[in-house]
Amino acid sequence: MKRYLLLSGAAVFTLIQCTTEPGAGNKMNYPVTRKVDTVDTYFGVKVPDPYRWLEDDNSDSTKAWVDVQNKFTFDYLAKIPFRDKIKERLSAVWNFEKRSAPYKKGSRYFYSRNDGLQNQSVQYYVDTLGGTEKLLIDPNALSADGTVSFGGGSTSNDGKYYQYAISKAGSDWEEFYVKDITTGEQLSDHLQWIKFSGAAWKGNGFFYGRFDEPKADGSALSDANQNQKVYYHKIGDDQSKDQLMYKDAAHPDRMFGSQVTDDENWLILYSSNSTHGNGLIVKDLTKPNSEFKEIVPLADKADEYGVLDIVDGKMIVRTDHGAPNFKLVEIDLSKPEEANWKVIIPETQNYMVGITMAPECYLVHYLVDVKSKLEIYDKTGVKKGDIQCGNTDICSVNELSAHKKDSLVFVGIGTFTAPPTIYKYNLNTGKSELYFQPKCDFKSDDYETKQVFFTSKDGTKVPMFITHKKGITLDGNNPAFLFGYGGFNSHYAPEFRIDRAVFLESGGVYAVANIRGGDEYGEKWHQGGILCNKQNVFDDFIAAAEFLISEKYTSSNRLAVTGRSNGGLLIGAVETQRPDLFKVCIPQVGVLDMLRYHRFTIGRAWASDYGLSENEEEFNCLYKYSPLHNVKKRNYPATMITTGDHDDRVVPAHSFKFAATMQENQQGDAPILIRIDKNAGHGAGKPTAKQIEEWADIWAFTFYNLGMTY
Repeated sequence: MKRYLLLSGAAVFTLIQCTTEPGAGNKMNYPVTRKVDTVDTYFGVKVPDPYRWLEDDNSDSTKAWVDVQNKFTFDYLAKIPFRDKIKERLSAVWNFEKRSAPYKKGSRYFYSRNDGLQNQSVQYYVDTLGGTEKLLIDPNALSADGTVSFGGGSTSNDGKYYQYAISKAGSDWEEFYVKDITTGEQLSDHLQWIKFSGAAWKGNGFFYGRFDEPKADGSALSDANQNQKVYYHKIGDDQSKDQLMYKDAAHPDRMFGSQVTDDENWLILYSSNSTHGNGLIVKDLTKPNSEFKEIVPLADKADEYGVLDIVDGKMIVRTDHGAPNFKLVEIDLSKPEEANWKVIIPETQNYMVGITMAPECYLVHYLVDVKSKLEIYDKTGVKKGDIQCGNTDICSVNELSAHKKDSLVFVGIGTFTAPPTIYKYNLNTGKSELYFQPKCDFKSDDYETKQVFFTSKDGTKVPMFITHKKGITLDGNNPAFLFGYGGFNSHYAPEFRIDRAVFLESGGVYAVANIRGGDEYGEKWHQGGILCNKQNVFDDFIAAAEFLISEKYTSSNRLAVTGRSNGGLLIGAVETQRPDLFKVCIPQVGVLDMLRYHRFTIGRAWASDYGLSENEEEFNCLYKYSPLHNVKKRNYPATMITTGDHDDRVVPAHSFKFAATMQENQQGDAPILIRIDKNAGHGAGKPTAKQIEEWADIWAFTFYNLGMTY
């Protein structure tokens, strides 16, 4: 998930050790989770929260509960006879070389590479394309088990220094380090308490955002993150000497992203309160005593603004202000009022995903029914042509690397049936050639993808991608695995998922529903699935499942569904609303307590999509679908909830409380399990070994409960 009340009523936080005594009607003999007398009152509505004590992830009681639940889950999984075979096959298909598209900085090209089963991808550079590969950062050397991951990096404009971030055990907290690129020397720089921030270089230093050091009480993984400030760090200095550049004490939930123009003349700050919309603040770095100037104020319902560059006092900006599908405009910093904006590339019927600057042109990435199209425009906004890469229409541009002074463009193309391929396009000649194609132990030619459109409850047409072996019989007997997300302006275009390979090879149908809440069709599509429109997201997904069944791709007894993060909320919601429709549900790292999500880490930023329980109208909407609060005594599908004990994006308490509630209320024989990954977070940077183990368990559980073998 991208980047944030007073309640009356008693809150008793007695921490009670859970036991393994079976309860009445507990057909699976689940571990019993003890209850406490916690009741919150929202606008006259009393809401019990009997498992509130599980929110304290540092307590001995919670740790004991985690151990008991994990033992219960892994004892169940150990009895599935083909679990190890699935893991072996996943390891085999995962074992191929993967590369990122190279990007140019100074005279060098930088990229990442994984030789197959390395826990973390390794960062390299070459002095010239095709030249000798040189090691930059190997995160695998930082921890024996691969739980220290690379969080991204940036190169100084003179090509001398490389800043990089590391994260431990999957946490969003990052630490910054710096290397001398030429000598390979690890410098003394070490910066801490950083989240959701890159480094914006200016001279021998960079701007970045950080929080104050958390309290030393173990709450760093759960406490709300507030009062982010922007600092300037000079290479070689201790972090204590970093210069405070900007703060906003009046708005503690406000976040700031930093950007410096290529000529290093301007610092741009993006102010935001939520995951969508921002304000723009600039500072003239050529004048040491210049003040920060607000170009676009941050509004309550802000639009998106992304700056490509500032040239001769003119800011080039991609924005959805007055254009739900985005447009490119020029803003004169001397007269930034909207009446003076000049449109360079107007809004079209297709969603403008992004724009990349290249020599004397703009490369514009559009979505056309969730499929990518790349177009070239000159600096005046006149279209000059298209970039054709690959040999299929059902594809996505998952990487686009260009430089304002280099005619070479690298394009990463994704499909559902083959690992991503990188093409090299020459802007001078208009010719495209294959740059890198992975060799994977998966017979891509045996599979096909089609796009269909189904009708949701309110009549809206919704697209869905369906991938399966060629020539399957549509008789309703195929196992199917349906994925969805539906939020935060995020879309899921064609992409190859290594972890889906064993399911496809076993005759499974894999479907991705492009439901509302994302940006598949711009801001209107997003607005259709947020706040009190959120039920549209669940209705869309339910309609996708019903389409797969009515068209004989599968049946309810052969249908598994999954989603991650906001997608975990999706699965929790549809499972509690329509348990009859699915055989297996896998809510992964989900937002499942919609009344309290905003109290933890960065959660309040999600209010633009969800709303807040402290507002009466929004409380009423949240309470109607919040998965935790809509569990009733009934038959539920086989469910395996997944989370990580170091998830400080969506804290594991969501999954803990939902699992305990589901186990208490399950009236059927289908298992309700929770798999809690130790030393793991929300998902970013998870070691390859842990990914394979997790997906082996997910597939073993799914196959077993769908009546499949392996």
